Amino acid sequence: MSVYISSEELRELIRTGEKLTLLAALWDARAGQARSTFHAAHIPTAQFCDMSVHLVGTPTAQVGRNPLPSLERLSETFGFWGIAEDRPVIVYDTGHGVFAARVWWTLRWAGVKNVRILDGGFAAWEALGFDTVAGPGPVNVHSELVAQRGQAPTIDDVHDYKGLLIDARQPNRYRGIKERLDKKAGHIPGARNLPVQDLFDADGMVKPSDEILGLFAQLGVTHTTDPSSAVVYSGSGNHSAKLLAAAVHAGLPMLTHYIGGWSQWAADVTNPVSREI
Repeated sequence: MSVYISSEELRELIRTGEKLTLLAALWDARAGQARSTFHAAHIPTAQFCDMSVHLVGTPTAQVGRNPLPSLERLSETFGFWGIAEDRPVIVYDTGHGVFAARVWWTLRWAGVKNVRILDGGFAAWEALGFDTVAGPGPVNVHSELVAQRGQAPTIDDVHDYKGLLIDARQPNRYRGIKERLDKKAGHIPGARNLPVQDLFDADGMVKPSDEILGLFAQLGVTHTTDPSSAVVYSGSGNHSAKLLAAAVHAGLPMLTHYIGGWSQWAADVTNPVSREI
């Protein structure tokens, strides 16, 4: 099943009363602004997903800027949203798709199998003139789905890793030319750069699968690649989640995801850094 779903497909599912869980993944540094944005306008039946509360843990230098939440918090959130094994989950955001992709990956990591992302997000929905609604969103029946701990490498695992490392950040951050978020500029030694924006068009829509497969093939990643033989990272797990979503959408395996990313690696002054300046 493809990862990305079109606005037309989603509207038809909503129109026909298909049972699904629709999440609006929003983030804003200003307190309460993300919820206000959701209340002002969202896709019918959507529930509010506060990225700063529901799906990330407490950031520190030791774990990175956007660590995974505890399984207990995830299970509570699943119950609140009414996520169930027999009900598909569809996620969108109001930006460039990185938050929706992070939700997609986190839910998949925690054992939720049927998760998709709205291609182009809220902007694509609005561009087609489809209906939006205001208010707090629906009240759902509580579910009892328990989050399961998936596989994700630690920073120690990455230290010892000898396989392919893929850095999903912009080239200027990868090369060490510019860094405004983390303590040091550059990339993990040996990493190859595949900027996630290369997998999407100017409107934020996922590119055709053959184009995505071609870009990954240049790194040696194909349908037969062992997922443990390639590790993907970004600054703190958001852009790398979007890269993984595009890869799986194109038919590639779910590669290994180093969530701590550059924010965790660069916070330790003893870690080696490579630059291309």
